[in-house]
Amino acid sequence: MAIALCALVGTIIAAYMSLYSLGLIPAIACGTGSCESVQNSPWAVFLGIPVPIWGLVGYSSILGLALAGLRPGAARDRRISVALLLLTAFAFVFSMYLTWVEAALIQAWCRWCVVSAVVATLLFIAALLEFPRLRTKASTL
Repeated sequence: MAIALCALVGTIIAAYMSLYSLGLIPAIACGTGSCESVQNSPWAVFLGIPVPIWGLVGYSSILGLALAGLRPGAARDRRISVALLLLTAFAFVFSMYLTWVEAALIQAWCRWCVVSAVVATLLFIAALLEFPRLRTKASTL
């Protein structure tokens, strides 16, 4: 449930940032941060796709898997837990890379990006906490 809730927050943030990157909203509510500087930098696009779109796909996938894992009888299916662990690990590593880009290369901070990195970290921690239970499931199946 914690993974689903965090993934929902990440999906909302990524959707908001995606609307800006697609030009559907004119400005980002950022307060004192440099969100637009970060979002308009050369690093805001990865493999030809805006980074927030990648985040939207990633967080939505994690959310879908987490919700699938909440179904009755799904607790015994290790594949969902393993997939969640792999996806959240990738999200965590990619977020840490993007945080490094903000600090070292862009030298500007986007508050939404920082919150997204925190969400990705929480997702990975929650998935890691599930890992010992995976080993227990394997021994009881």
